[in-house]
Amino acid sequence: MVDAENRLAKDGSLWRHGTVTDVEWIHSGTVISRTIASAIPPVFAAYATMVVPDDHTDRDRQDAALLQLLKLSSADGQWWLGYLDTGADDVVFPDAARVRLYSGWNYVVVEAGSEQAATWRSNGSRSWRGALPDLMFPTDRAWLVSYLWDDTWRCVGGSRQLIDDLLCDDILLGREVTVGEDATPPGRAMF
Repeated sequence: MVDAENRLAKDGSLWRHGTVTDVEWIHSGTVISRTIASAIPPVFAAYATMVVPDDHTDRDRQDAALLQLLKLSSADGQWWLGYLDTGADDVVFPDAARVRLYSGWNYVVVEAGSEQAATWRSNGSRSWRGALPDLMFPTDRAWLVSYLWDDTWRCVGGSRQLIDDLLCDDILLGREVTVGEDATPPGRAMF
């Protein structure tokens, strides 16, 4: 449900619905390419990709580890969560307006936090895309995580420390990439 002030109701609370203005920095900063800039604007100190495990149990473990790492890198705990409208997956707020990102894909974007990121998708880890939102970034834009529609990996941009911590975690399956190189993880094909 969307109220007159463009807030969305869920879990007994009202959540601010994201607009084109809230994601313009992503839209204007990304390009269609095989580089990390296809998902993450080149505004961060460091970048990585994370292969998303096919196994649901492994993916759940990776999701929990990623959320823990991101919480430690967030100043106020307020995040923007974006749910890609694939037509098959839960966008959490089906009646909400969409914003267009990347190659014209529609997202529902909501300001919430890590708890909601972990629990809002009703189909959770049973989904082929997993339980986490497809797009996450804190309100201060200190980092960005994006899981594009046709990829089997997540792209991450953030501080040098965040990326170093991601790369040191065996559960996260991270690989550092630079802005200009092909971000496709070894052994993974782009669809």
